[in-house]
Amino acid sequence: MSTTTNAGGGAASGPPAPPGPDTAPEVLQPRKVARDPSDWRRAFSRQNLAATLFAGYVPMILALVIIALPLLWMVISSFKPASEIVTVNPTFLPTDPTIANYAKVAERVPLASAFRNSLIVTVVGATIKVFLAITTAYALVFIRIPGRNLIFMGILVALMVPPEAAMLPNYITISTLGGRNTLWGIILPTLGTAFGTFLLRQQFLTLPPSLLEAAELDGAGHWRRLWQIVVPVTIPTIATVSLVTVVSEWNSFLWPLIITDRPESMTLPVALNLLQSLESNTGNYGVLMAGAVLVIAPVLVVFAALQRYIVAGLTQGAVKQ
Repeated sequence: MSTTTNAGGGAASGPPAPPGPDTAPEVLQPRKVARDPSDWRRAFSRQNLAATLFAGYVPMILALVIIALPLLWMVISSFKPASEIVTVNPTFLPTDPTIANYAKVAERVPLASAFRNSLIVTVVGATIKVFLAITTAYALVFIRIPGRNLIFMGILVALMVPPEAAMLPNYITISTLGGRNTLWGIILPTLGTAFGTFLLRQQFLTLPPSLLEAAELDGAGHWRRLWQIVVPVTIPTIATVSLVTVVSEWNSFLWPLIITDRPESMTLPVALNLLQSLESNTGNYGVLMAGAVLVIAPVLVVFAALQRYIVAGLTQGAVKQ
């Protein structure tokens, strides 16, 4: 109810007067709704998440394509005849797949003996190298021997020296000992692993001292402490060192090429080099691709076998405090 004032000063109630011609109607202004600050934060978080996913996945996908496409092309080409590889109109998949290329590899080079030699060199060499890396790293961390820091500096210096610098002294030494064209001549000069020793030493330094102190109070010696306490809690790092060592031993090419000159003493990489020399002038690249697949396939199997141990150790954790 609106009130009006009469001439006597009193207030009189009555209906509101209608707007006159000179009175402008009231314009309704829109109400301003306050935005919740959390809405802006959520929108900003979504943008950051999208940018992070884009920046993270795009480089990985590009790297995967760059690495995987040549390998995939190699595997597919190993099943193609020569006419489908060297052609004006190449096809990605073979129109007439064949396994004759793998049979030709076995005919051209001593594939069976090369595979056996590579297997022996890899298994024996990698086992000894990992064993020496574990024991050396344990001694540098947990055994108080005089000059251990100086020994570790020598290991770091050996890590910085390229392997090619030791080829000539090793060749003279192994040849003098009668190790040419022998498997032990291939294995012996590469038994030391500065990288594995350095990596395991750094991992052993992160172990809590209470683990070994409790074992020492129980009367456990160094050998028992190493294999029952230190090794089980550092399985991921040991698996990584083992994987790198196996791949390095299997793919080793220069030293076996120098120390051997007989087909029966060759390893697979050297046999593949011989195959390339024999087939490079014929244009039969399918045979070369088949030989490369035979060299790479065992390494991929070993990586697939060791990867789950590495992932399991990293995700579950080894030490609980």
